[in-house]
Amino acid sequence: MNAVIHVETRGSVGIIELARPDRHNCLSMQTFSEIAAQLQALESDAQVRAVLLCARGKNFCTGAELDEVMAVRRTPEQMRRFLELGHETLNRIEDSRLPVIAAVQGLCLAGGLECVMACDVVFAADTARFGDQHAQYGLVPGWGGSKRLPRLVGQRRAMDLMLSARWITAAEARDWGLVNHVVEADRLRERALAYCDGIAERSGTGITLMKRLASPASRDDLRADLRAEIENVIPALMAPETGEGLNAFKERRQPRFNSSTTSFSKETP
Repeated sequence: MNAVIHVETRGSVGIIELARPDRHNCLSMQTFSEIAAQLQALESDAQVRAVLLCARGKNFCTGAELDEVMAVRRTPEQMRRFLELGHETLNRIEDSRLPVIAAVQGLCLAGGLECVMACDVVFAADTARFGDQHAQYGLVPGWGGSKRLPRLVGQRRAMDLMLSARWITAAEARDWGLVNHVVEADRLRERALAYCDGIAERSGTGITLMKRLASPASRDDLRADLRAEIENVIPALMAPETGEGLNAFKERRQPRFNSSTTSFSKETP
């Protein structure tokens, strides 16, 4: 099995790079497993003080590997493992003793956005676009997006992004609090690495403690909410309209949702 990420260290900075540009760096169970394993290895290296999460090619990440989503829909047990692995890895990023800095170019959609929201600081190219995208194809956020997004940008903006499936610019994402720094596209990696180098010059103990202290007091509540997300998302992704949405995406057409594919009663509050 070929590696789907590339990992290296430059000085005191560990670099985890999504390395499937031909697939727009879509996320799979293999991707999450490799990220978790390599992050653990970087955390074990006393020389590493910061981690840069970045991606090859035109786009940062356009979401989940949909062929894999279609495959795991065979049983609720497979779907649960698919969702849990994503949660475990993104929680690992969020809880890492090392600050994790994201550098985003091109499109950052759905699962890609969920991945970025688990990072500590986000750099974006001025040409980057961000979106939730799930609703367009009958999907729902299943890797923490329904819980982290409202916490980061507020309920109204989160609902707008999730319901409309629209994309926002890097500047708008910065205004909303999804992004910290918007930089020239051709200097994205350079600027993000320079920021990581600055962190590496500071006390590793102090940086780790500051990250722990800055963690919201509601982190335990977030973990409970994330578990609740999994329980609600499993039946949603097993529903008929999800199959229609996935088929529409593969066939490059608009999905046809109607009463025969809707799984929720009109009386549902």
